[in-house]
Amino acid sequence: MRNARIARFSKLYHTAKVLRPEQILYRVYYRFAKIKPYNATPVSKNPSFDLANPPRWSSSRITEDGQFDFMGNKAAIEWHSEELPKIWQYNLHYLDHLTARQKHHSSLSETELVNSWITANPPFDGCGWEPYTLSLRIVNLVKWLQMQPHLDPLWLESLAVQAHALSQRIEYHILANHLFVNGKALVFAGSFLQTVEAENWLTTGLKILNREVKEQFLTDGAHFELSPMYHASLLWDMCDLLNLALNAKISALKSHIPEWRRVIEQGIIWLRSMQHPDGEIPFFNDCAFGIAPTLRDIESYAALLDCQPMADVPHASSIGAICHTESGFAHIAFGEGSKALLNFAQVAPAYQPGHTHADTLSFELSVFGQRVFVNSGTSQYGDDSERHRQRSTAAHNTVEIDGENSSEVWAGFRVARRARVSLTTFESSADAVRLVCSHDGYQRLKGKNLHTREWNASRNTLQINDCVTGAFDKSIVRFHVHPEASVTQNDNDMTITLASGEVVSVSITGAARISIANTTWHPEFGKSVANQCIVAELSSDILITRITW
Repeated sequence: MRNARIARFSKLYHTAKVLRPEQILYRVYYRFAKIKPYNATPVSKNPSFDLANPPRWSSSRITEDGQFDFMGNKAAIEWHSEELPKIWQYNLHYLDHLTARQKHHSSLSETELVNSWITANPPFDGCGWEPYTLSLRIVNLVKWLQMQPHLDPLWLESLAVQAHALSQRIEYHILANHLFVNGKALVFAGSFLQTVEAENWLTTGLKILNREVKEQFLTDGAHFELSPMYHASLLWDMCDLLNLALNAKISALKSHIPEWRRVIEQGIIWLRSMQHPDGEIPFFNDCAFGIAPTLRDIESYAALLDCQPMADVPHASSIGAICHTESGFAHIAFGEGSKALLNFAQVAPAYQPGHTHADTLSFELSVFGQRVFVNSGTSQYGDDSERHRQRSTAAHNTVEIDGENSSEVWAGFRVARRARVSLTTFESSADAVRLVCSHDGYQRLKGKNLHTREWNASRNTLQINDCVTGAFDKSIVRFHVHPEASVTQNDNDMTITLASGEVVSVSITGAARISIANTTWHPEFGKSVANQCIVAELSSDILITRITW
């Protein structure tokens, strides 16, 4: 019991010591402060507001019979359900489907949906009034209201009350993408509405964005939470902001156009680099398909805004690589639909690593346009054992020592002691790429272990050398295989047969034992797919894995 208390105190200390003072102060303040009542003032639409009709996209849908469908859960719309997962309820309250591409007509009209939400959700109670939920819904409502031939005063008044509530609960205690979407929502509400408070909302929103755009988008184009999924989501937000700045006759927005355009262009270039040949994101940190727009969606939206970065130039050599040193990722392109994506990122941002996994020095690989090695993905949020497992080192293609995680991920969105990564070598020539990194995440263990991983790439070959210094009881390397591929083992050699019939060979040297384990892959929220995993236990301090195709 005493050891458990000490361990918990250690986690709390190492988690809290990197927080910003404003996070602590606002967490205490919001615990006691009440949202001030909204003083009703005349509300109308600002005639200066305009928005080019944006592409319609959503991660959820309303079915033909009027049910809400998300995460594989389809149920009648119940705004305050105790039965369904919290994330399902949040997505219902976002009202994303107001701006969705529906392939069918629903028995529940958009007008009925909006009126139902207003009637069932009086201020300021329930998850529909939490700041993040407010932020996403406010933008969706503004986009929808812009398209309506007639604006019901009830809708405008509700939007004003929601913007007021958000302005009283800006997420300075969380920061990161939450604060960004707070700022975006206040800009949209402050631009769309004409009311006494609207100018203050616009000013506050722009002040937040002035700070956060500079901080959250790195110079290599990546979003600083280092999740390709959140990167795509925030790029879509940036397109919305550029759309507004270009079309609304609001002078306060115009000066931001050059910076916002640059962020979108650099962000698209980074996301292109981090795509698998199938056109979808890899699974580093919290990532899943279907939650954020795809690269193709974002490029289409950006093109409507005359924001089109140069197309990628094909590699003239047989192999090519790009190393994003600031964000900590690299890609190696082998040609013929074969590509490796490497992760040597730090845990970031230091003060809000809520979407971090213990996946340091992991990688993913596609061959002949098909995924071969995959990290395990994200099927849920929350604070249960499955969430913990999906964030663990064991759920990723990297080295686990003595059953511990490379970074101390805990609870649903917390990280205590973190791996620090060093990139020591990046060499790229016409026919070979070499990248060497190490991390100290295991130096807290009794063996004070250091993990160094070296990737060597040549034509149709990827060799991975793992070195672990210091004593250990058990050091394990895992290679999670895509569900559509199958693995057969012959001693130290494995054959992976892809769905299309092509074959990938894996040869491992330096293992005390190798086995094929059954595990699960999580490509979407609410989805679990059976797959196989190659598990190799080091016999000494070095293990060499050679992958050829």
